[in-house]
Amino acid sequence: MAEIRQRVGKKSDTEAEEFLPQTNLENKTKDESLKYEPPQPEEDEYSNVILIVITGLSFITRLWRISNPSEVVFDEVHFGKFASFYLKRTYFFDVHPPLAKLMLAAMGWFLGYDGHFEFDNIGDDYIKNNVPYVGLRLLPATLGALLVPLTYLILIESGYPVITACFAAGLVLFDNALITQTRLILLDAMLLFFMMCTLYSYIKFYKFRLSPFSTDWWLWLTITGVSLGSTMSVKLVGVFTVFTIGFAVMSDLWELLDIRRGLTMVCMGQYHVTNKLSHDINFEPNKINSNNLEATSLLVRGPGDAFMSPEFQLTLKGNSLNLESHEIRFGDTITLKHKDTSVFLHSHSEKYPLRYEDGRISSQGQQVTGYPHKDSNNHWIVKPAIPFLNSADRPSNDTIKHGDHIRLEHINTRTYLLTHDVASPLMPTNQEFTTIPADNDSRYNETVFEVLIEKGESNTVWKSKASYTRLLHFDTKVALWTHKEALPQWAFKQQEVNGNKNNVEKSNLWYVDEIVGKNVTEVGESKKPPKEIPFIYKFFELQRLMIAHNSGLTKSHPYASSPINWPFLVRGISFWTKNDSRSQIYLIGNPLTWWLSIGAISVFIGIIGAEIISRRRGMAPLHPPVRNRFYNSAGFFVMAWLLHYGPFFLMGRSLFLHHYLPALLCSYLVAAAMFNFMFVDSVNYPVSYPPLVKKPARQVLHALVPWTSYPVAGLLIGATAVAFWFFAPITYGTPGLSVEEVKSITWLDTWDLHFAVK
Repeated sequence: MAEIRQRVGKKSDTEAEEFLPQTNLENKTKDESLKYEPPQPEEDEYSNVILIVITGLSFITRLWRISNPSEVVFDEVHFGKFASFYLKRTYFFDVHPPLAKLMLAAMGWFLGYDGHFEFDNIGDDYIKNNVPYVGLRLLPATLGALLVPLTYLILIESGYPVITACFAAGLVLFDNALITQTRLILLDAMLLFFMMCTLYSYIKFYKFRLSPFSTDWWLWLTITGVSLGSTMSVKLVGVFTVFTIGFAVMSDLWELLDIRRGLTMVCMGQYHVTNKLSHDINFEPNKINSNNLEATSLLVRGPGDAFMSPEFQLTLKGNSLNLESHEIRFGDTITLKHKDTSVFLHSHSEKYPLRYEDGRISSQGQQVTGYPHKDSNNHWIVKPAIPFLNSADRPSNDTIKHGDHIRLEHINTRTYLLTHDVASPLMPTNQEFTTIPADNDSRYNETVFEVLIEKGESNTVWKSKASYTRLLHFDTKVALWTHKEALPQWAFKQQEVNGNKNNVEKSNLWYVDEIVGKNVTEVGESKKPPKEIPFIYKFFELQRLMIAHNSGLTKSHPYASSPINWPFLVRGISFWTKNDSRSQIYLIGNPLTWWLSIGAISVFIGIIGAEIISRRRGMAPLHPPVRNRFYNSAGFFVMAWLLHYGPFFLMGRSLFLHHYLPALLCSYLVAAAMFNFMFVDSVNYPVSYPPLVKKPARQVLHALVPWTSYPVAGLLIGATAVAFWFFAPITYGTPGLSVEEVKSITWLDTWDLHFAVK
């Protein structure tokens, strides 16, 4: 059989160990047969030419018709808007860390864009609004194009031949979903780029693992840490890459712990500490950027954001809280608003019915409800609960502080707010809220509430807008609370208000929306400079809210899909449509490459199972060097796929097909490893069933590639290229698609493409 020499690259003695059995390592430098033969210069040139060619093709596929459409597409409404906010230095809240958005903003600044366009709606015209959208899209498109050469280099550095690296690069090159997602103003191109940089730099570092603390060891360890940090600073799911590298590092440390390695415990301790310190770099960019760079004062202007605490919002210049926040005094007329549901505390003259729908009897008292609109029935006068004040000599118009006791008088009906031990209309476990006439002092204690300001102390003054507050009932210790369930028609379907016995819940918080009659415009910005709070407080608040709101994105979406469907391309996402030109962009992957990659993972699992059973029966079907590469290299890629895919099954938020793209790249690496196993290693080392030897003789992989692997790879890549071209019209938004063309593209009935009917 004619054979072509494999390009293996320049390898050090330590690199030659990569896929060898981990035995007798003390003799590694004495056995010259363990060293790879250095490559010939023409082989290096040949490989470099291939790298240049595939990189050029990658840029062509990503930049082709990048100006189309000249309208806002899909999530460009979010991430383009955020870039504009950065350029205007206006604070905003997002569930993702800021690195990718900062990169987009920097690209906009370089292009002379001032952030005037706010990307409000899908389909808004870029050209009419003078937005340099092509330049903004160029950044993610460039990083997306670099995924192809990165894939190629990962396989080369992992010790695979050029043909295998070309096969992996071809899968990435002709994937429609990767092209669609990485040529728009989105974050995924940055996420995928930094993730692949992390895998590449870790593999480079791994090759120097037996030369700890050398210059190259430090270099690639540091680059790995920086790449990890960058991945985490684009999206929170970048933590899956941290898990992947962490798993590999722990596995490597376990191997190095073997006494036959000859490493002392002191050296092991140094190795562990330096690994940890370098990998901790992955948090640094996130720490700096997640607070939107307070040190460089990027986002210093209001009006702030409702997601953040009042203390946080008060740190922004021109924030509305600075202008509208006033101390609340006894005798002020206020409106109270629920933090979570944004309804006002409301009452009116109508009574609760004698009996509720479930037959329970009510107090027939005046209704107290939650009302979403401004109304005079939302007005309450804050009066002191005289016997309960901290000091009896406090003036009648004194400011109200944390821990003070108050009574709330409803102005329109001249009644006091009250709760008592009567079941509420919709929740029998909670207490009913009602009112009693102002001249009735027989139930005085039932009308007293304690003001508990969130994070307040004894001298903390209650302020409108800026203070989240619990109103705790003095007599029964329940908290004023409301929820989104509406009352029946007898209460005009307004929101139920009741007393929550779990009085420490976060949903018990209210704030004073307005002090009625106070002219808030009289207070200028210069008289109220931005509040200053420690950076670390702002950082942890933002991290907590990012995680909470990310997990809380549970609202249904027409293009949401479950993780079990992703590898099989059961459902895509409509990014953009144009009725006039009958064109659309629909996120869907190349079915051949997606199904091939998940098939390769299935084959890997099958071979692992068969090999384990064979070894249990005392046979060794895989030759030692092949087995080492199969477990150490292909196994690493499979673990990376699993750690980037499996965690999504534990998430309750809405998920979409594009969440699978990091795992998809890992699956392409698995597919290449399985191609190499079947068409290179298995040809050089045919499967046999010799008796299992406890300590097999040390062997190395042949540096030879069977000629049959070339037509197989060519056939597979050619088929994927044809499939890519077939789906290109919905990747690039090609106009003028006929009904027949749309139907021919719709391979699965679950693909809800537009224009499938006349």
